[in-house]
Amino acid sequence: MERREEQPGAAGAGAAPALDFTVENVEKALHQLYYDPNIENKNLAQKWLMQAQVSPQAWHFSWQLLQPDKVPEIQYFGASALHIKISRYWSDIPTDQYESLKAQLFTQITRFASGSKIVLTRLCVALASLALSMMPDAWPCAVADMVRLFQAEDSPVDSQGRCLALLELLTVLPEEFQTSRLPQYRKSLVRTSLAVECGAVFPLLEQLLQQPSSPSCVRQKVLKCFSSWVQLEVPLQDCEALIQAAFAALQDSELFDSSVEAIVNAISQPDAQRYVNTLLKLIPLVLGLQDQLRQAVQNGDMETSHGICRIAVALGENHSRALLDQVEHWQSFLALVNMIMFCTGIPGHFPVNETTSSLTLTFWYTLQDDILSFEAEKQAVYQQVYRPVYFQLVDVLLHKAQFPSDEEYGFWSSDEKEQFRIYRVDISDTLMYVYEMLGAELLSNLYDKLGRLLTSSEEPYSWQHTEALLYGFQSIAETIDVNYSDVVPGLIGLIPRISISNVQLADTVMFTIGALSEWLADHPVMINSVLPLVLHALGNPELSISSVSTLKKICRECKYDLPPYAANIVAVSQDVLMKQIHKTSQCMWLMQALGFLLSALQVEEILKNLHSLISPYIQQLEKLAEEIPNPSNKLAIVHILGLLSNLFTTLDVSHHEDDHEGPELRKLPVPQGPNPVVVVLQQVFQLIQKVLSKWLSDAQVVEAVCAIFEKSVKTLLDDFAPMVPQLCEMLGRMYSTIPQASALDLTRQLVHIFAHEPAHFPPIEALFLLVTSVTLTLFQQGPRDHPDIVDSFMQLLAQALKRKPDLFLCERLDVKAVFQCAVLALKFPEAPTVKASCGFFTELLPRCGEVEPVGKVVQEDGRMLLIAVLEAIGGQASRSLMDCFADILFALNKHCFSLLSVWIKEALQAPGFPSTRLSPEQKDTFSQQILRERVNKRRVKEMVKEFTLLCRGLHGTDYTADY
Repeated sequence: MERREEQPGAAGAGAAPALDFTVENVEKALHQLYYDPNIENKNLAQKWLMQAQVSPQAWHFSWQLLQPDKVPEIQYFGASALHIKISRYWSDIPTDQYESLKAQLFTQITRFASGSKIVLTRLCVALASLALSMMPDAWPCAVADMVRLFQAEDSPVDSQGRCLALLELLTVLPEEFQTSRLPQYRKSLVRTSLAVECGAVFPLLEQLLQQPSSPSCVRQKVLKCFSSWVQLEVPLQDCEALIQAAFAALQDSELFDSSVEAIVNAISQPDAQRYVNTLLKLIPLVLGLQDQLRQAVQNGDMETSHGICRIAVALGENHSRALLDQVEHWQSFLALVNMIMFCTGIPGHFPVNETTSSLTLTFWYTLQDDILSFEAEKQAVYQQVYRPVYFQLVDVLLHKAQFPSDEEYGFWSSDEKEQFRIYRVDISDTLMYVYEMLGAELLSNLYDKLGRLLTSSEEPYSWQHTEALLYGFQSIAETIDVNYSDVVPGLIGLIPRISISNVQLADTVMFTIGALSEWLADHPVMINSVLPLVLHALGNPELSISSVSTLKKICRECKYDLPPYAANIVAVSQDVLMKQIHKTSQCMWLMQALGFLLSALQVEEILKNLHSLISPYIQQLEKLAEEIPNPSNKLAIVHILGLLSNLFTTLDVSHHEDDHEGPELRKLPVPQGPNPVVVVLQQVFQLIQKVLSKWLSDAQVVEAVCAIFEKSVKTLLDDFAPMVPQLCEMLGRMYSTIPQASALDLTRQLVHIFAHEPAHFPPIEALFLLVTSVTLTLFQQGPRDHPDIVDSFMQLLAQALKRKPDLFLCERLDVKAVFQCAVLALKFPEAPTVKASCGFFTELLPRCGEVEPVGKVVQEDGRMLLIAVLEAIGGQASRSLMDCFADILFALNKHCFSLLSVWIKEALQAPGFPSTRLSPEQKDTFSQQILRERVNKRRVKEMVKEFTLLCRGLHGTDYTADY
């Protein structure tokens, strides 16, 4: 066995000599799979066994492996092999052998009825697969025959064993149908046949479930069988008796889970809404579970309360529209809604004391959507009924969102805390949605409650109650426009009165202020009520995320009203930055906040604040630039450079993107002289070069330096112009010394913004030629270790062609070498690099006519590009990249048609190219299809997908299903 396993080869019957797949060898391989400690041997055995299962010999050894003297693991493999042969290779079985195969399977199932349960299940699945393949023509009454055969009295197996075996077979039949590989036309035929056959199944199930003598194991199996069959979209009215029996079985703790599953599956089938009368009969059955539900809650029985809630929600969520339509039954549906409300507000904290309430949230969305979808008159009636229900829901949700006591919360695991956080987000989303139903009255309601809570002198309020009410406000204000709400001024007035004694409450106060930042921009007189709270919170590391993100929102939304507070904001921010209170990401956010803030000041004020803000970091950077590079000073350098780049990301005095209404009324400062960011960059330029000189070989530091300029360029656009010559020079030196992808990305930004301007073209052209020359040298040395550089280089080339094709006219640019390197990049294993290379060619090919060197190189080397593309389609590249290669083919066809028509025919004439699986006819068809399609790019993509599947031998297989 070991010798033969060394070359399991391709998966297929012909991969190994027929003699290999003997019973003895299969048993040895199974022993190796289960008991050999060597993982490599296990893997080899598994591969060999997979081949054995699909070999013609499997028909022979499967039955032998099922012999009574074999252990269950071996018998299981035999049964699985039979299932695979029947389900995947049905067409190999001669029709005259159907009956004997069926008889053998029945015999084996009867034998295993009192044997191993896992083997019995696999045999049942095999017979189910056989039945599905034979139905309806070759085996018209398959299910009725199964029932009759297993009820025969002359069987050697006891009646309970026969009954359980039959139920197992009936259970797996619909399951096998759902996962079967039947063609679509067969699937609908078989589905119809099974729907008829349920007439042979349901009476049996009813009888077994209702007769007192049925043991628990049989009744449980009956419920599972029913649960399996209802998923075939059996008419709900045909399931009535069984559903009622399943409701009765809910009183039996052993049958509870199976009953819940069966009821939920029956109620949830899409077709069920057609059977309104049956649905109406189910409401009293569900309402009848309320005592059992309350008892379960009282006893802390989470499983029972969870199961009953699932049933109530399944009926309400799936059929609210159908039940609301029955206006005369509005009271019984309202009773169901109130039962679901009880489930939403189930006592205890999620997820520690209960896990049920989260199941109900989607129901409230569905009910609201259905009510609001009615015509005006009916909607008004239901609004009257359900508005009070939704106000009650808000109270229930805010109660459920409350934190437990500090002591209790301290005992929660980190996983429980995370689940609770997600649960609160779900509640927040629900409240936001409910606002559509309740409108401004909801905010008034929350405000009144908060006001009473904070101003009441009668009893001390819990922070949890306050926090939950604020959380409700925040949930709505984050996404709904509250600018016209008359309660927000009162809320802003209440916030300073909150006694903040707890981190969770402080966090929510911060996030609520942040959610109201747009309102504050329209009501700047209120900024002073809340800004001191935010600045005070900045000094608390526990409030880091909430305080910094809130300050950033205020600085972004209210920047034109912040100049009076600017000195204070900058001073406090500087203080917390120097004390290193916040983690790196929050420090970066804080710098972005200050960028927004400074943007609205006069230029002199900006420069003054920038000086005080940046000077300490510049001094620190000067000191670090003198030191010998080591890991700790590297972190400090990257941190400082990150602070600068985040500041420059948002510091924008040009207002070219401001969309405030009527900004001209805000007396915007008129920029005078150079841009403040450019002034600072010019001041620190020498220092940055000094840092670079010591850290050029470190990708992280180079990336951080490039990020400063890249973010500044993106923000300043044309204002960055004075820096272009010196930055081009620095980038050239950097890249010549040690090529880094980040330097190419920054070059691409410069090309994008400045290459089309005559004044900046010379330095940009010089830089472009330099980085191209260095990268081509890198290709000669072997570019495989630098896929990131190749990726960025391809993107740069594509950008150059898009923005300034003249860059390709320069005599010093070796267009031929660039083209050949890009063809080489198409063969990289890294998908982003291949995509970037394809992007380059789709920009290059349309310029064959207008850029003479490009036209020349395509004429000379285009065939090489086509060969590379066909190789990729033939199987050398990932299938996920086929659209990119199709784009190149489309561009070749559109812009170089006469050349492509010669090249593609020549290339595809080579035997075995691009795949040995292709016939000459298939290759010819593909080339004709491609050459015909010069307009519709989507069609070319479909042709390439089809062709690549043929090349890989996957056409018509399951692998194509999601392709």
